[in-house]
Amino acid sequence: MEGSWPAAGRFLLYLTVNLLLPGKGDTFTINCSGFDQHGVDPAAFQAVFDRKAFRPVVNNSIPTHVNISFTLSAILEVNAQLQLLTSFLWMNLMWDNDFISWNPEECVSINKITVSAENLWLPDIFIIESMDVDRAPPGLTAFVSSEGRMKYDRPVRVTSICNLDIFYFPFDQQNCTLTFSSFLYTVDSMLLGMDKEVWEITDTSHNLIQTHGEWELLGINKATPKMLVGSNLYDQITFYVAIRRRPSLYIINLLVPSGFLVAIDALSFYLPAESENRAPFKITLLLGYNVFLLMMNDLLPATGTPLISVYFALCLSLMVISLLETIFITHLLHMAITQPPPMPWWLHSLLLNCASPRKCCSTAPGKGNTGLGLTLMHVCGVKEPVELVGKMPGPREAELNARPGSTRAQQEDETQKQHLVDLWVQFSHMMDTLLFRLYLLFMATFIITVIILWNT
Repeated sequence: MEGSWPAAGRFLLYLTVNLLLPGKGDTFTINCSGFDQHGVDPAAFQAVFDRKAFRPVVNNSIPTHVNISFTLSAILEVNAQLQLLTSFLWMNLMWDNDFISWNPEECVSINKITVSAENLWLPDIFIIESMDVDRAPPGLTAFVSSEGRMKYDRPVRVTSICNLDIFYFPFDQQNCTLTFSSFLYTVDSMLLGMDKEVWEITDTSHNLIQTHGEWELLGINKATPKMLVGSNLYDQITFYVAIRRRPSLYIINLLVPSGFLVAIDALSFYLPAESENRAPFKITLLLGYNVFLLMMNDLLPATGTPLISVYFALCLSLMVISLLETIFITHLLHMAITQPPPMPWWLHSLLLNCASPRKCCSTAPGKGNTGLGLTLMHVCGVKEPVELVGKMPGPREAELNARPGSTRAQQEDETQKQHLVDLWVQFSHMMDTLLFRLYLLFMATFIITVIILWNT
């Protein structure tokens, strides 16, 4: 019995020391002897610092609840080619450390202190979409309350992958995700929650955002899915960040100049069809539009097929079609003046109906009569030879009748040829007007369709 007393005494002494030492025992109450008005003695938290490698719980079966929030303070870059979003965040993490507790009344009314983050256990929260290393500055601190509530804020530049849809460029909206999760701890060891409501995060981000460049923040939503990796289940919080591009730069530099060039091309139809300047003018516009596209190519997305590229391609096609129409009308006019062919009866009738629908001739030319004489005799206002038989010839007619028959026949041929030239010229002008109206109809339909697609 006497030999057992020293062992029992040593056990009681060890238990007493463990209960009295700061941070030891079940309550982990920190001794306030290290607190004064000038600061806190690091020795008071040494036991906590020694446990930073372990999750700060008194019962390992109880998971640590980590509350997450952030503030989006800048949208730095959106890379459409690499599908990356670069943003600047202020991450806020809150959790309870069961190893820290003190009584403020006994510790000179100190309720909160700051402790170097490198001396504390920190949850391994990371962003799944991040494609770059964490660039948080070193030497950060954490706020510690008397109840053991930890608050750790850190700025971080995040380059995250984002599925960008550039079809509606430059009136596009993107929805990028930021998923916060733990790398090591499953739901049995760590559960994630929200420190703030989503609307608070959105309002704070709107108020503190520093960049007012190409992108603006629309809103933030959240979801709380679970991630199953093998047999391990991890808790997650996914934030959906909706951003919108400010299109003013692209409207001024892309859409307005392109619209001016297409409008000038449409107005060039008012140049006389016989003018030799219409085709060179349209060629000059076409070359200018190509130069414009080459100069503005850097403003367009490098990948995908945005709607604005289709818009530019159709504008270029309209200008090419306009040039082809001018070439066609010029060819018709040249053919009508130099060597006009006989006009088919159906084209002659169509021309009469379109040019003067109220003064149509009562007799239409025969289908098989494609000769020049029969065609011109049925033109409104041209009398047939039968009507001229009973009339007395005038002095000029008598003089013509006195000439040989060959001269009279030649004059009739010239008159008929001149009438045919007039008919082909009239047909050319009618085709020019028709194609111009079709051009305007197609252009208006195309522009309205593009505007509707952009608005949706």
